[in-house]
Amino acid sequence: MGVSRGSFSGGLPTVCFPGRLTDLSLAFRERPRIRLSTLDMGRLRGLPDGTLGREYVRFLEDNKVSPDTRMPPKFVDDEELAYVIQRYREVHDLMHTLLGMPTNMLALLLFFRVSLELSWAQAIPALFIFYLGSGGWDFFLIFIKTIRRDVTTGLVLLRVKWQVWRHVREKNTVAKIFQKTASKYPEKTALIFQGTGESWTFRELDEYSNQVANFFHGQGFRSGDVVALFMESRNQYVGLWLGLAKIGVETALVNSHLRMEALLHCITISNSKAVIFGVEMMEAMQEVQSSLEKSIHLFWSGEGSPESALPGAKHLDPLLQTAQRHQPTPPDKGFLDKLFYIYTSGTTGLPKAAIVVNCRYFRMSSLVFYGFRMRPDDVMYDCLPLYHAAGNIVGVGQCLLQGMTIVIRKKFSASHFWEDCVKYNCTIVQYIGEICRYLLNQPYQEVERQHRVRMALGNGLRASIWREFMARFGIAQVAEFYGATECNCSLGNFDNNVGSCGFNSRILPGVYPIGLVKVDEDTMELIRGPDGVCIRCKPGEPGQLVGRIVKSNPLQHFDGYLNQSATNKKIARDVFTKGDAAYLTAPLTPRFLPIPHFPVGDVLVMDKYGYMYFRDRTGDTFRWKGENVSTTEVEGTLSRILNLTDVVVYGVEIPGTYKFQKMELRKQGFDPALVKDRLYFLDSRQGRYLPLDQAAFNRIQSGEQKL
Repeated sequence: MGVSRGSFSGGLPTVCFPGRLTDLSLAFRERPRIRLSTLDMGRLRGLPDGTLGREYVRFLEDNKVSPDTRMPPKFVDDEELAYVIQRYREVHDLMHTLLGMPTNMLALLLFFRVSLELSWAQAIPALFIFYLGSGGWDFFLIFIKTIRRDVTTGLVLLRVKWQVWRHVREKNTVAKIFQKTASKYPEKTALIFQGTGESWTFRELDEYSNQVANFFHGQGFRSGDVVALFMESRNQYVGLWLGLAKIGVETALVNSHLRMEALLHCITISNSKAVIFGVEMMEAMQEVQSSLEKSIHLFWSGEGSPESALPGAKHLDPLLQTAQRHQPTPPDKGFLDKLFYIYTSGTTGLPKAAIVVNCRYFRMSSLVFYGFRMRPDDVMYDCLPLYHAAGNIVGVGQCLLQGMTIVIRKKFSASHFWEDCVKYNCTIVQYIGEICRYLLNQPYQEVERQHRVRMALGNGLRASIWREFMARFGIAQVAEFYGATECNCSLGNFDNNVGSCGFNSRILPGVYPIGLVKVDEDTMELIRGPDGVCIRCKPGEPGQLVGRIVKSNPLQHFDGYLNQSATNKKIARDVFTKGDAAYLTAPLTPRFLPIPHFPVGDVLVMDKYGYMYFRDRTGDTFRWKGENVSTTEVEGTLSRILNLTDVVVYGVEIPGTYKFQKMELRKQGFDPALVKDRLYFLDSRQGRYLPLDQAAFNRIQSGEQKL
């Protein structure tokens, strides 16, 4: 788009201040103009975020101007010059959008070039000096501080994206990729189970998973069938779901802490044709066996006597020993097909089965591996549950896809944590925020500085203990990340910035299509502007993280849940632009509900460099030993036990813990001076609930009474 027609001869055009043209409309009538009458503003506003048209409209709206507000030139007696000035004024905003320059910079450049008769070589440096002095310095500092971070992460994204498209094209699966890993490192240690010291090489893991695949294929299980896996963490856990994946059977990874209604719910909603459970889950399975469909096959694994087994359940271990160890015939599945189901913590009720496709497993694991600069010769200490994404995808995924050795511990132990790290020469440890706090609360041990750990990988580490954790235990890098199992907008703190859970580029914010948008923090309802789309948060403003959904892009696709209604609640429309769709870290809720409703969601804040920080979580959930616990589920359990019609459970904030809160009740906390109802607390030493009076409250506040 040009700014002038024709050319000027001789010197500079004459500008005459005493006189003025009486009417320039005839001069402009037949020439190209930028006006509201010649622009389709509705169409430009509906373009995708980051496009020139959409950013142009945003610039106009932010500065409260339009092409028609640019006044015609005055005091100019040259028709050609008048047209050039008018055209400059009309393209002025478009050029600002293109260059990202603050208002009046282009006018200043024209002043330097025309009025002061500076050459371009002189005008541009002069403009840069003025630019820095007029507020542009902030952007320059942001650029200098973040360009390396952004470029490095951009290359990671490109690398993973290229690998994803290659695997999609070749119809690969996690099972097929693992076979290549096993061929590359056949005698390298793949898994170590801390509980027994049992160690498996990649060849042994491959052979065990082949036996699982061949046995279940012989039992009539085929691609698309579902088998529930209900056991504590150990090497066999990995081999079982991996073996089932080799024949296309999808595994429902059931939380080993679930009992009764919740356990039955998880088995039922997944339409499982069989349940594989550990011997340690025998009693839990006895409680629900009578409610299961008679057609469901039951297999148990582990050391135990047949006399104590459930009626009709088969001992799986001896059956697998006789199965063939050759590679099974691969199923007709590809990279975008289902791998398994992970049950979310049920922050709004009973657990929901999140769909994990092969691509999702790969991209989540690979972004962590490349983004945090891990190595195949690292040894990772994984004490997180394997029925969750952190333990199974972020942790075990490094073994299956990258050839890393993983040390599995059934349950986290603060007193044996560093002892295990030294024993197994671990270089990376996994955590959730509370694990770091538990470790800091332990008395000093010499072993805590004798390890080789260089990286702590996880989420939820509070900024208040971040530096203390690194300093006390000698951890060089905290690899904090953020994102739910099913989300398409994960974040990573790839450059070890203290306190943040990740970032988004301030230089090129549209490259990674995520953003913080304003919400009502009481209801977590999206706040929209006059145009109907969400309002982006500025640095320092709290908001909800959202990620644009693009079905054709595997990196931006949202696979959702088995329950379509639950999937729909996680999708918002008209977020960045009209007609688009985006994943919400907090679910959408109806505006009017027949029963009391409390929102669930994470609130993040971004600083001027694009670093994002976790602020709080609101709603129907609290943290207990690393799990999101649904207050709704606890309410139902207490209602049955106490024989009460109405029970309200809510989290409160107590010193040194992450507890999450519920509307007005959270303001009262657990202060007996404010709460009229009787209060009780769990005394871990006595193993029972005691009345929470003022004296007990004071002991808790001072830290004398541990919870």
